[in-house]
Amino acid sequence: MTETKTDAAQKEKKTAKGASKKKKSITNGVVHVYASFNNTIITISDNTGNVICWSSAGKQGFKGSRKSTPYAAQVATQYAVNIAKECGLQTAVVEVRGPGVGREASLRALQASGINITLIKDITYHPHNGCRPAKRRRV
Repeated sequence: MTETKTDAAQKEKKTAKGASKKKKSITNGVVHVYASFNNTIITISDNTGNVICWSSAGKQGFKGSRKSTPYAAQVATQYAVNIAKECGLQTAVVEVRGPGVGREASLRALQASGINITLIKDITYHPHNGCRPAKRRRV
């Protein structure tokens, strides 16, 4: 079957649209690691807070209790770092939040990836006096 002019024009539009997306070029960034008891989420952004890429243990195909393992956090971190390196990331500040087991594993994966880490901050929330307790139960 022969191609019509409209078919050829549509193909050109599709290729032009895909090629118009340009890669970001960022050398310094911030790596946010959120390690909960159920999952580990890694977000890499530039210094102003615009997200370059993100990954989580669930996004990498881990389900259920395997999401909360150190290995899942390591795999998620490696995936996010590879995308960030394609965008030109070289040095980073790491902000770690949460009590999960993925904290240490994601930091080890970051150091092994070749990105220069300048600072590691723990920004986990600390309740000062906690929330108000429930009223006394009357039976």
